[in-house]
Amino acid sequence: MALPLLKYAPTTQNSRVKAFRVGSDEDPKAVALDKVLSRDDQNFVIESAYRQLFFHAFKVDRDHTLECQLRDGQITVRDFIRSLALSDTFVRSFYNLNNNYRLSRHLVEKLLGRPVYSQAEEIAWSAVIMTKGLKGAVDAILDSDEYLENFGYDTVPYHRNRVVGSRALGETPFNITTPRYDAYYRGIFGFPQIVYTGAGKAFPVRATQRRGGNPEDYLPWVRSLPALRNAGNAASSASIDYLSKVPYRSIGR
Repeated sequence: MALPLLKYAPTTQNSRVKAFRVGSDEDPKAVALDKVLSRDDQNFVIESAYRQLFFHAFKVDRDHTLECQLRDGQITVRDFIRSLALSDTFVRSFYNLNNNYRLSRHLVEKLLGRPVYSQAEEIAWSAVIMTKGLKGAVDAILDSDEYLENFGYDTVPYHRNRVVGSRALGETPFNITTPRYDAYYRGIFGFPQIVYTGAGKAFPVRATQRRGGNPEDYLPWVRSLPALRNAGNAASSASIDYLSKVPYRSIGR
C-alpha cells in the first residue's frame, strides 16, 4: 500500500511569498519551447533540459528520438523532462549511487528548481520513493501544483530565486552544492582530484646544455681503458677450480 505524501511546511515565511526585486544578472533565465522561432532556439531548449538534469550530457547520454518528438510537437517539455529523469543515465548516475534522502534532494532541486525546505521534506519524498519507486516520485513532482504553476508544460525547470536581498551574490548552483556522487563514492573514485590546467613551465635552453664535470662525459674514456677492453676475454669465475688452487697440507707435518 502506497503512503500518501507526508505533510511538510517551508521553514520561513519568506518561502511562502514571491521574491520582489529589481532585475539583475543573477536572476534566473526561463527557457520555454512555446516562444522559440527557429531550430537553433529549439536546440537551446533541449540543451537547457540536459544541463538541468545531467549538468552535462555526453553524446551517449542523448536521446535523439525524444529530441525529434519534442521538435515536432509530439511531446511537451514536461514529458521530455520526465523521460530524462527516468532515463538509464539518470538511474546509473543518480539513483543507483545515492540513498533515498539524497535522491529526493536531487529531484526537488532539479525538477522544482529550489532546495528542500527541511529534513521533513526529504523524509516525505523519500517515503514516496520507497513505496512508488523513482517513476512514482518523478510523476508526483511533475504533476504537483508547484511544478505546474512555475513551469507549466513548456518551460524547462531552472534554479528559482537565486537572489537574496541581503546578499551581494546569489545562491550557489545545485550542481555545486549537491554533486552527483555522495562522499562515500567520491572517496572510492579518488575525488576530489587536483587537475592542473595551466601552461607547463618551460626550461631555458642553457639549462639543457651539458657543463664540465658530468660523469657521462668520461664514459667513452673509461670504456677505452685496457683493463676493460680485455675484460671480455677473461675466464669466467664459474669455470675456476678453487679446490685445486688451495695448497695441500697433511696433518702432523
